[in-house]
Parts: sequence; structure tokens; C-alpha cells
Amino acid sequence: MKIKKTALLGLCLALAMIFSYVESLFPLTAGIPGIKMGLPNVITVYLLYRFGIKEAAAVSFTRVFLSALLFGNLFSLIYSLSGAVLSLAVMGGLKKSGLFRIPAVSVSGAVSHNLAQILAAMIIIGFKEILYYLPYLILSGVLSGILIGVLAALFIERFKGVQA
Repeated sequence: MKIKKTALLGLCLALAMIFSYVESLFPLTAGIPGIKMGLPNVITVYLLYRFGIKEAAAVSFTRVFLSALLFGNLFSLIYSLSGAVLSLAVMGGLKKSGLFRIPAVSVSGAVSHNLAQILAAMIIIGFKEILYYLPYLILSGVLSGILIGVLAALFIERFKGVQA
């Protein structure tokens, strides 16, 4: 049973890496730094609901490190890691409460990810004017969070019977 779970987590990591690569090919900056669709988060949300916070965090953090190594740099690692930590904490808490559906949990994760990245940027860059991007990042977080949440819910439903 443990071997199947490890294999499934490995497949999820590979799929999340593919999503990261695809996302790096089609940047959606729209003049605002930091806007991404968040495709790898389909896997994070799936794992959160399928297994729990521990497995979701393990795959998410591994993906963040590998993506920074392959497609980014030290700053992308800092921004992505800060976003991943806060979004996983928020999504884990909301999922545990049982009060929210998957898309709402995903939206909260996307928005909190963007908030953490803004805070990291303020610390690194050293000026608060970057807060002017916040409304745009919140809007993009809501839109991408809805899309990712719906996709994750479909993914969860489709693979409900897969045993690990």
C-alpha cells in the first residue's frame, strides 16, 4: 500500500512539474509582475483533499524547489516558497473546517499566495509602493483560484476510485 502511495505522489510531482513548465512557456504578466494561472496548484488541491496537508506540502515544496532550480532563480524560489507556505496553511485550515467547497478553498489559497508574495517583495525590495499591485493580484488570485478549484474538483471526482 505504501509503495502505491509513493508512486502516486511521484506521479503527482511529475505532473505538477509539467504544469510548471507549461506555465513558464506562457507567462500571463499582463503588465503586472507575479500573475500566473497557477496550474500546478490543481495537483496541490487534489493532494490536499485526497491525502492531507502533509502530502500536499511535500509535493508542493518539492515542486517549488525544482521549478526554481530549473525555470527560475533565487528570487523566484523566495516568492514561490513564501506563497506556498501561506496558501497551504490557509487552504489546510479551511478544508479542515469543512465549511467551504473546493473552489472557495482554492481561491483563498490563490489570494493568500499573492499576499505572501507581496510581503516577500516588500521585504526584499524595501519599499511599500509595491502594494499598488495588490488589487490586481487579488483579482487575478480570485479568477485563477476559481479555475484551479473547478479543475481540481473535476480531477478529484475523476480519480476518486484510484487506490493508493
